[in-house]
Amino acid sequence: MLRQVTAIRYVTPLREGGSLPGVVEADDLGTYVVKFRGAGQGPRALVAEVISGEIARALGLPVPELTEVHLDPVVARAEPDEEVQELIKASAGVNLGMDFLPGALGYDPVVHPVDAGLASRVIAFDAFVENVDRSWRNPNLLIWHGGLWLIDHGATLYFHHNWPRAEAVVHRAYKWDDHVLKPYATELATEGPALAERITPELLAAAIAQVPSEWLDEGDREAYQAHLSARAERPEAWLP
Repeated sequence: MLRQVTAIRYVTPLREGGSLPGVVEADDLGTYVVKFRGAGQGPRALVAEVISGEIARALGLPVPELTEVHLDPVVARAEPDEEVQELIKASAGVNLGMDFLPGALGYDPVVHPVDAGLASRVIAFDAFVENVDRSWRNPNLLIWHGGLWLIDHGATLYFHHNWPRAEAVVHRAYKWDDHVLKPYATELATEGPALAERITPELLAAAIAQVPSEWLDEGDREAYQAHLSARAERPEAWLP
């Protein structure tokens, strides 16, 4: 299961994100970027963050640690922004925390070249989880201590917004024309199939098991397992 912490202080909102995540200090003395269950995207975005983030981690891709952040709305009492107060009040309970990377820089494809193998593996991973949010306009990548880090996977797994139609799109191809790492992914022909072979039912089950039960409906874990396992069986359908 994800490590659990309790928020003790709300530090500041991050207004770059549409869901208004915030920087929060926790009782383990750590600092986290928290995505709130009361945001407009709802718990589905948090489910996607956990499943995709833990799949990426299991595949050896660099993702900041994810945690369960337990939140008492009282932490917002000193926040002057009424929008933030309302968001936190609507998010009592379990929220998603991502380890804050102090001093990290936003990724710039012109300034930060990426190793061909890593770029190819990131694209193959994004293709599997159908990440529509890794374009040059919004890379959702950070540079920290000279390395590339993957963040913000709330826009992945978008089949779960329409479960009745999910079976029909399980082998949907991935559109990657504007993927920010495309110029560097010169080893995709070899790295893609190699990564796809590692996406086993066991790996998927371990990632899905990390999702807090509070964010799921009955039968959701089985539905995610069935859909993603079926997708993994036919990499030729989704690998670029």
